[in-house]
Amino acid sequence: MNNRAEVREFLTSRRARVTPEQVGLPEGANRRVAGLRRSEVATLAGVSVEYYTKLERGAISGASPQILDALAKALRLDDAERAHLFDLAHAASPVARPPRRRNPKWWTPHPSLQWVLDAVTAGPAFVRNGRMDILATNTLARAFYKDSFDMPGQPPNIARFTFLDERARGFYPDWDMFAEVTVAILRTEAGRDPHNKELHDLIGELSTRNAEFRRLWGSHNVRHHGTGFKTFHHEIVGELTLAYEGMEMESEPGLSITIYAAEPGSDSAERLQLLASWAASEYGRNSARLPEQENSQSAPPPR
Repeated sequence: MNNRAEVREFLTSRRARVTPEQVGLPEGANRRVAGLRRSEVATLAGVSVEYYTKLERGAISGASPQILDALAKALRLDDAERAHLFDLAHAASPVARPPRRRNPKWWTPHPSLQWVLDAVTAGPAFVRNGRMDILATNTLARAFYKDSFDMPGQPPNIARFTFLDERARGFYPDWDMFAEVTVAILRTEAGRDPHNKELHDLIGELSTRNAEFRRLWGSHNVRHHGTGFKTFHHEIVGELTLAYEGMEMESEPGLSITIYAAEPGSDSAERLQLLASWAASEYGRNSARLPEQENSQSAPPPR
């Protein structure tokens, strides 16, 4: 991706979002720009207008952590946006090291990781990367995301399912919210790993094939996706309201484990039990193994 363009569009979009009233400035008349002026951001951040203009044009390489932090405060960035700004600055550095990546077509979970996933029996548990490929699952997650597994192209991908499969509109009752979250996760990953060809290919595919993705991608929104509640409608068992927790994997940088759980004694908990019974009869012993894992057991995973 063009780092300078990413920086320019991110800073411009964040500046346009902040109103003078939010930072204690008078509204004034004859204001020609949405949000703050460059001079106002520069004053709030304690830098010259010339230097801020240089930053907003994409020349962020060499900006100190102190400058970036002051800029984040001036633009009222949340934690995810602040981290994204630092990621963009890091990517612009001529000495930045690219994150360690694994090709999802060849990566297979270590047996102990699969044991951990299989030990979670009351809710879906799965491993994904920042591109939103589903790389490993327990039985219940395989059943939960079953529609993602029969789409063309492997591994199954949550973003591709969300935007390119009509069934996603039924699976996500609040599709608009899920679409926004999905794009924000991809945008966050693009800032963290801007040279990831597989990620570029996915973004290009979704941008070409879905107008709503193009619109959301242009908003430059980012987010941390760690905990919360979501509601789904599964064609086998109906509506499910589930809590989720996402955890970064220390042993596998760039990968995370997500676990869904229902409130004990709730209708959703009963429906998850029904889905687990259905999965056991539908898939059998190897239900959690993804298709490419079955076909690549002889191929050693890259380390």
